[in-house]
Amino acid sequence: MIENNFTVFHPTVFVLLGIPGLENYHVWLSIPFCLMYVMAVLGNGVLVLVVLTERSLHEPMYIFLSMLAGTDILLSTTTVPKALAIFWFHAGEIAFDACITQMFFIHVAFVTESGILLAMAFDRYVAICTPLRYTTILTSKMIGKLSLAIWGRSIGTIFPIIFLLKRLPYCKTNIIPHSYCEHIGVARLACADITINIWYGFSVPMASVLVDVALIGISYTLILHAVFLLPSQEARHKALNTCGSHIGVILLFFIPSFFTFLTHRFGKNIPHHVHILLANLYVLIPPMLNPIIYGAKTKQIRDSMARMFSIMVKG
Repeated sequence: MIENNFTVFHPTVFVLLGIPGLENYHVWLSIPFCLMYVMAVLGNGVLVLVVLTERSLHEPMYIFLSMLAGTDILLSTTTVPKALAIFWFHAGEIAFDACITQMFFIHVAFVTESGILLAMAFDRYVAICTPLRYTTILTSKMIGKLSLAIWGRSIGTIFPIIFLLKRLPYCKTNIIPHSYCEHIGVARLACADITINIWYGFSVPMASVLVDVALIGISYTLILHAVFLLPSQEARHKALNTCGSHIGVILLFFIPSFFTFLTHRFGKNIPHHVHILLANLYVLIPPMLNPIIYGAKTKQIRDSMARMFSIMVKG
């Protein structure tokens, strides 16, 4: 009977290193990380609260916006507190199941945000291209169906990854050179063929996101065509202004995500700590800036926030 020359084990814990190569700067990095995280949670939390409490904002666009804000809170809260614990207390240990759970919610949040941005593009398309049918198309029932479809697709796309990771034997090391658990980073610790993990992790989630990007592009092509056919300059300006904040958020989400993804896959000459730093900034900067963009560009949200804060001050 031939024995394997290595011991197969499923580690009870993994050890996250934070940002390898920048260990001496962990404390300094934690300061902007912490500030950005607090701003992201507070900004998105206020946005959700304003949309829920202000009856004038109970419209499809703002409902989707509150969903986006909630997903931003999920994305940053799943990753940043653990990174700060590593930076401050060297608390890099994470249980195997907790690592898988963290990975699951990170990827679900990513695919969900992409779906919400597509839903928001559809909302703007209906509002500008078929305004008379807006209330009959985007009913409460339709919004509920779209929400279930977005979350159902995200969970259904990412859930198989749990089994793809749990089936692997881990016999190399339990050290992850990252500040949070992500699919391929965990799979690379296995002592088995991870071809399925690589192809599934690359093709399925990215296919979903690329379809969203294509449909968003088609939506805005039709929107711009309809806008430039409007008779007055004032009407064109108003229509473009309602889309400005959404376009800003779309660019803020997709450009860094694709840049991070492409540099991770193909940027072999880029130092590893740069990859990890970019991955951390990606889960911080868009969630922090999204409420600022919408707050600055959307008058209804600014007015609602002003009323809410004035009530709080008087109370």
